[in-house]
Amino acid sequence: MIYLHIFLAFFIPGILGYGGGPASIPLIEHEVVDRYGWMTTSQFSEVLALGNSLPGPIATKMAGYIGFEVGGVLGSFVALFATVAPSLILMVVLLSLIYRYKDSPRVKRLSKVVLPTVAVLMGTLTFDFFYESYFTNGLWETLFIAILTYFLLEKWKVHPAFVIVGGLVFGAIFLG
Repeated sequence: MIYLHIFLAFFIPGILGYGGGPASIPLIEHEVVDRYGWMTTSQFSEVLALGNSLPGPIATKMAGYIGFEVGGVLGSFVALFATVAPSLILMVVLLSLIYRYKDSPRVKRLSKVVLPTVAVLMGTLTFDFFYESYFTNGLWETLFIAILTYFLLEKWKVHPAFVIVGGLVFGAIFLG
């Protein structure tokens, strides 16, 4: 029965907490602290602080930790699945609808609107990263990293994971 409670404690905030981690944290707190009493508010705030200090989505890290504390390894898996299940289910349903109506003029119009928007958002993100790198590391280091990354990814077809690790090593040695 504990695994059902763990599932519900993270599935319900996943459905209601539109926008991911920050929006669902109060909902998770209500379930974990008030409803099931697995933690005190103080303990929950410590888990939240730990989740914020690590990279990646907050809600999944909190779910893994709380699930493990309450139900062991299986509890951790149940909590993680319950956290991502609403988004996963919605994504599968929406993608199947889009695939079914891919030849529809409305879906084609939607794609024509969404793709440029995503391109602008990615361009803005790239500019922000370049700007931050320029003021943090300097112009020549930023250009060196950008040009080297371009050649590694586009010309020499190096796997992106190796490029990321190389960038981390370069930053730690030369820019740290």
